[in-house]
Amino acid sequence: MTKILNTISGKKEEFLPREEGKIKMFVCGPTVYDYIHIGNARTFVFFDVVAKYLRYKEYKVDYIQNITDIDNKIIERAQKDNADPLKYAQKYTEIFKQDMQALDVTSAEFKNATDHIPEVIKQIQTLLDKRNAYVIGNDGIYFNLSTFADYGKLSGRTAGMADDAVSRIDDSDKKRNRGDFALWKFSRDNDPSWPAPFGTGRPGWHIEDTAITEKYFGPQYDIHGGGQDLIFPHHEAEIAQQESVSGKKPFVKYWMHVAFVVSKEQKMSKSLDNFETVHELLKKYPKEVLRFYLLSGYYRSPLDFSGKILRQSEAGVRRIYEFVQKLHHGNTERTKGAEKKNYEKRVEKARQEFFEAMDDDFNTPQAFATLFDLIRDLNIPLANNSLDKNSVENTKKFVEEVDSVLEIIPPEQKEAPDEILNLIEKREKLRKEKNWKEADNIRAQIEDLGWRVEDTIYGPLVVKK
Repeated sequence: MTKILNTISGKKEEFLPREEGKIKMFVCGPTVYDYIHIGNARTFVFFDVVAKYLRYKEYKVDYIQNITDIDNKIIERAQKDNADPLKYAQKYTEIFKQDMQALDVTSAEFKNATDHIPEVIKQIQTLLDKRNAYVIGNDGIYFNLSTFADYGKLSGRTAGMADDAVSRIDDSDKKRNRGDFALWKFSRDNDPSWPAPFGTGRPGWHIEDTAITEKYFGPQYDIHGGGQDLIFPHHEAEIAQQESVSGKKPFVKYWMHVAFVVSKEQKMSKSLDNFETVHELLKKYPKEVLRFYLLSGYYRSPLDFSGKILRQSEAGVRRIYEFVQKLHHGNTERTKGAEKKNYEKRVEKARQEFFEAMDDDFNTPQAFATLFDLIRDLNIPLANNSLDKNSVENTKKFVEEVDSVLEIIPPEQKEAPDEILNLIEKREKLRKEKNWKEADNIRAQIEDLGWRVEDTIYGPLVVKK
């Protein structure tokens, strides 16, 4: 039984999709005016795992992610570069998709905002007809928050908070209510625009998402995800729009939000200029290391970003890889004097604990812990060639199941020479015996041979100097 911590209730709830065996999931995607940073990638990798896990459990998952390819930021950035805003957005859309492919984020179907202008116009016209929206001349069309009594039910905030630092609401001294937000901005200068019955212009930020989801999912669906910074006002605005358009509640059954990646305890963002782009990080680290890092913390807790933590993730990936190599290349035939032991119950326990962790609000760090506990328990019998064939085969199958969801095991890695690996193994044995002096001597030998060893929570990481 899968449980989800639902943002709107603040409680873990049993996951029961609206239609048995089928799941409709939407996650807010990027605004494509630059490379995405590692904080954005945390959201996208996490929900990629959610979709892959639910599909593993034999649900039919329809997963859509929008791409905001028309926005003030896109227009402003394009103007600085003397570029056409739509072509500028198209360039970064392709870069985003390439980066996602490089990270094995493959479970979502991407939908561009500008491909859904008719759906946007239809929703806005409905809101105007139902008097949930009004026109401000020479400006745009705004949602009237006084017509939606439930505003704030997701975040616990109010329209009166709408001008604080986390908001992204269009300013106008002619708005009827402080928190009213733009549904449509009338055309000006040479900005991209589309004809509409209520005036040529372009969509506001919030309306594109509900227009897209209503087209593909209808007025109600199962899971809506995104970063925690989108709870207010963006997701509150989506609720107000869609529930006003359709008259059906709730718009979304389960809300899930991913916490920030933080750099020195500060949210990582483009505006603070303290971010690392995924595009550049992929040049420095294998995709499996970045996925491991992004999944190593519980998704609702802030994730610290540093070179040290990335090296720990590299060591974790290497340890899993080495274990898999032992499974595939070890000798499972009975040899003279060797007693083969059955560990099938231990493997089954790991499988059960892994799925329990994933069913508990997709607790990936606990799922990792289960895998590393199994590696610790089986490494010695593997090394001693005392693991029976059935246990080896069941372990292989379990590890493949894990990787089909998490995708953190590389197909191959560059290995250090046997001489270095033997010294590493000897040093680890000395460290376990607390023979620190001899262990330090081994470290010096390794460094003299041109390698560097770094101790991490997942074991030693050895790299070429």
